[in-house]
Amino acid sequence: MKVFTHDTAADVADGFDTIRKAGEIAESLRTNPLWGIELVEAPFVSEADLTEIHDADYVEAVRTGQPHDLAVSSGLKWSEALWDSVCASTGAVVAAAEDALVDGAAFALSAGLHHARVGGGSGYCTFNALALVARRHALAGRCVVVVDLDAHCGGGTWSILRDVDGVGQADVATSAYDAYDTGVAHRTYLERVTAAGRYLGAVERALAWIEDGDRPDLVLYNAGVDPHERCSTGGLGGVTTQMLAERDALVAAWCRLNDIAVAGVLAGGYTGPRLSSADVVGLHRQTIAALAPLASGPTAGESTPHVRTRNRPDLAG
Repeated sequence: MKVFTHDTAADVADGFDTIRKAGEIAESLRTNPLWGIELVEAPFVSEADLTEIHDADYVEAVRTGQPHDLAVSSGLKWSEALWDSVCASTGAVVAAAEDALVDGAAFALSAGLHHARVGGGSGYCTFNALALVARRHALAGRCVVVVDLDAHCGGGTWSILRDVDGVGQADVATSAYDAYDTGVAHRTYLERVTAAGRYLGAVERALAWIEDGDRPDLVLYNAGVDPHERCSTGGLGGVTTQMLAERDALVAAWCRLNDIAVAGVLAGGYTGPRLSSADVVGLHRQTIAALAPLASGPTAGESTPHVRTRNRPDLAG
């Protein structure tokens, strides 16, 4: 399975997990590979790509830093390096979706997506690559569902996609942050879980809701690990490492059973007093390992972990 990564995060002044952890996970995959994983350099999107879903004034503010209030509306500090970082992070999601439709599964080491809106950032999310990809493929005639299992609700994604035909959103959250009115019931599912014993059941209900509609061509899996009980930003007591592994296995098995391509992204997962950087990396590795067998797979006969790295061209226009 191709995992799209980028090295631009190292140059960003803001060391917040949303940006920093992508590089840490990539390094982990290089030094301790997962079987069947191919690290691929993420392409950059262009300003024109971003203005498919965001106001041009906002995109320009992130590029230049002015006006400052708009440039930092995500909550991340602005620096000249931020622009390259978020363009590569967005490009990784675009590329992962394209590869998933060919290979069955792919992954983008991208976070900070689902709270961003048309006119600005929010909740440490700068550009909403989930909305960009879902809208683009829906306009091409595909059915796309965003499966959002981040601890927080995906209100930014919903605000952009709610009027786009061919897109659904299945959202299971452990926090009320960025909640939204589901409105058109057949296109949006939102359940907030307040007891760990109901968490996996809620994921099953969300997947069953998808089955009641048109079969998706593509699932965008916003695979946050911040529901974990030791995560201080959105965690729910009783949601363990094993429970998140079971959640990822549920999503992977469902995609395989229904023969649906899936592109995963990192989403939330934050260090704190009870969750180290190594813990966060390990939780995200679980998700990648769960999706990897859905891809076309390594060369026949390979039996050891491997990582190959190759470059991709920019995704301009």
